Amino acid sequence: MAPVGERKVQGGAADGQEAVEEDEGHNLWTSILSEVSTRSRSKLPTGKNILVLGEDGSGKTTLMAKLQGAEHNKKGRGLEYLYLNIHDEDRDDHTRCNVWILDGELYHKGLLKFAVSGDNLKNTLAVFVADMARPWTIMDSLQKWASVLREHVDKLKIPPEEMREMEQELVKEFQEYVEPEEGSQGSPQRRAPVPGQEDEEVVLPLGENVLTHNLGIPVLVVCTKCDAVSVLEKEHDYRDEHFDFIQSHIRRFCLQYGAALIYTSIKEEKNVDLLYKYLVHKMYDFQFTTPALVVEKDAVFIPAGWDKDKKIAILHENFATVKQDDTYEDIIVKPLVKKPVHDKEVAAEDEQVFLMKQQDSPRQPGGSPRTPRQPGGTNMVTAVPPMTSGTPKGPAAANEGVLANFFNSLLSKKTGSPGSPGAGGVPNAAKKSGQKPVLTDVQAELDRMSRKPDSVVTTNNSSPTENEA
Repeated sequence: MAPVGERKVQGGAADGQEAVEEDEGHNLWTSILSEVSTRSRSKLPTGKNILVLGEDGSGKTTLMAKLQGAEHNKKGRGLEYLYLNIHDEDRDDHTRCNVWILDGELYHKGLLKFAVSGDNLKNTLAVFVADMARPWTIMDSLQKWASVLREHVDKLKIPPEEMREMEQELVKEFQEYVEPEEGSQGSPQRRAPVPGQEDEEVVLPLGENVLTHNLGIPVLVVCTKCDAVSVLEKEHDYRDEHFDFIQSHIRRFCLQYGAALIYTSIKEEKNVDLLYKYLVHKMYDFQFTTPALVVEKDAVFIPAGWDKDKKIAILHENFATVKQDDTYEDIIVKPLVKKPVHDKEVAAEDEQVFLMKQQDSPRQPGGSPRTPRQPGGTNMVTAVPPMTSGTPKGPAAANEGVLANFFNSLLSKKTGSPGSPGAGGVPNAAKKSGQKPVLTDVQAELDRMSRKPDSVVTTNNSSPTENEA
C-alpha cells in the first residue's frame, strides 16, 4: 500500500507544480495583452494637420520639404500637400503629419476647405511664414493671412461651446508655460507631469494685449531667409535698432494670437531642427527642452507663453532714431530699385533691306563689287575719270558694269588723234574742231547697248566706236 500512497503524494506534487506554471503563464499572457492594449490606446494620434500660409517666394515649400527630408521639391499651384514622418522612440511608433501649403495668391484661399474642416480644426496648427529678405512685407503679410484664416474658421460654423473650449485650452497652455529648465526631466520625448504641480501652480491672468485674436488653434510664426540680415546691413544700411524694431512688431503680433516665433535659415541651417522639434512638441506632446533664444538677431526663438510686453520693452532701450510707437511702414521702407544703366540698344538692320539699299545707292565705278574684270586680269575701272555733266543719260546708264566696260574700251584705244578716246584732251579737241565725234559715238553706243542684253555688251571689249574712231 505504501508504494501506492507514495505514488499519490508524488502525483499530487506534480499536479501542484503544473498548476503554478499554468498560473505564471497566464499572468505572463495577461501582462502582454495588457501592455498591447495600453500601447494601442497610447499610439501616436493620426489626422494631425499643419497649415502653412505666406507670400509667394517666402520659402514655404522649401522649408517644409527640408523638414520632410526631401532633397528636391517642386513648387505647385493652389494647395500643395506633403507630410512629415513622426517617430516615437519610446513606443517605437510611427505616424504621418499632414502638411498643407496654400498658394500665396488670395485667389486660392477658397481651397482651404480641403485642408481644414470643422472635423479636423482642433487637430490643426497654423504656420505663418514671413520673408526676412523682404522685411518691409512682413507685417502686411502676417495681418493678411491671419485675416484669411480667421475668415475661414468663421465659415466652418463650429458650435460656440466647442469653439469656446478650444479657445480656453489655448489660453491654458499659454498661461501654464514653464521654462524647460524649471520642469522635471522625464522621458527623452514625453513630458512627465510634476507630482502636485496642478495644485501648487498659480495661473496668472493674461496681459492686456495677449490672445486678443484667439483662433482656437496653436499658431507659429516662422521668419525665413534670416541669412539676409547681413545683406540688409551692407546694401540697405540696416542697423541693430532696425532689426529690434522688426522683432518687436512681430512679437506684438504673436502675443495677440498666442503664437510662437522662430527665425530660420535653410542656407545656413539655422533653427531648422529646432523648428521640427517644436512642431512635434506642439502636435504630439513630445518633450521640449530648448528655452527662449533672443540674443542673436538672426536666430530668435520665442515659445508660446514665454513672451510678455515687459520683455518686448527691453528691445526699445536700444532705439536711437526710431520710436516704439512708430508705424512699421514708415521705418521699414521698401528700398527704391535703381534701374540698371544700359547703353542704347541699336537694332540690327534686316539683311535684305541692307542689301537693297546698297544696290540702289550710287557707287563709284571702282568701288562696285560687281565691276567686271578685263580678260587679262587687269581691272581698268580705277583709271576711269569721273563722268562729266555733258554725258548723256540713256536707259542703260544705271548699269555701272556696262559703262565701265565701255569707257575702258575707249581708253584702251592706242591712237594719237585728237578725237580718239585714248587722247587725254578729248573734250578740248572736239571743241576746237567744232565737232563732237566722241559724244556722238557715245550716244550711238548707249543706244546700241539699250537694245542688246547686258551679257552680250559686257563680254565685248571692242566696239564700233573704236573702229570708227
